Amino acid sequence: MKRNWNWSCLLSLGVLLGGAGATLAQDMTTNHNETIVLGGGCFWCVEAVYQRIPGVKSITSGYAGGHTENPTYKQVCTGETGHAEVARIEFDPRVISLEKVLGYFWDAHDPTTLNRQGADVGTQYRSVVLYADEAQKAAAEKSKAEAQKKYRNPIVTEIVPLKKFYAAEAYHQNYYNSNPDAGYCQVVIRPKVEKIEKILKEEKH
Repeated sequence: MKRNWNWSCLLSLGVLLGGAGATLAQDMTTNHNETIVLGGGCFWCVEAVYQRIPGVKSITSGYAGGHTENPTYKQVCTGETGHAEVARIEFDPRVISLEKVLGYFWDAHDPTTLNRQGADVGTQYRSVVLYADEAQKAAAEKSKAEAQKKYRNPIVTEIVPLKKFYAAEAYHQNYYNSNPDAGYCQVVIRPKVEKIEKILKEEKH
């Protein structure tokens, strides 16, 4: 009986390990999400727009492109840290391509205004694509050239390498959904959301 019990334990252990291995392998083969960091004015706006786009898995508002370590919102607002308000967008390329993600970016803000979006003025509100690798850089440059055909004025969007991304404070995350009745959300963000929802609806037809 003892010998049979040992074999049973070994067999059970093998099944458990095999299952764990299969799960790990499955995770490695199915987790194909990619990320890109985009800045198009206030990060609340960028976040709210991309939350409506199918294939986008998660969005984190934050700061990038500056020189100050671990910047706070108050510091970034001074324009002295060099950071831009950005959103780190995680998406499933099997559902939405990087080219499509970038395409919505040009529709979500005005890329022809230098260091401003509407009443939000300062380098922290600059239009910027921060790429992770050469493939993203090439895609961004191609997308920018295509988008230029829609605008009379030259696009001033920076396309630069991502060196470091800092997540913004917790109260900045999911801001529009959490504060839909706030004045800024009603006046500034809502029209952008409605614009992208209209585009998405038209694409279905």
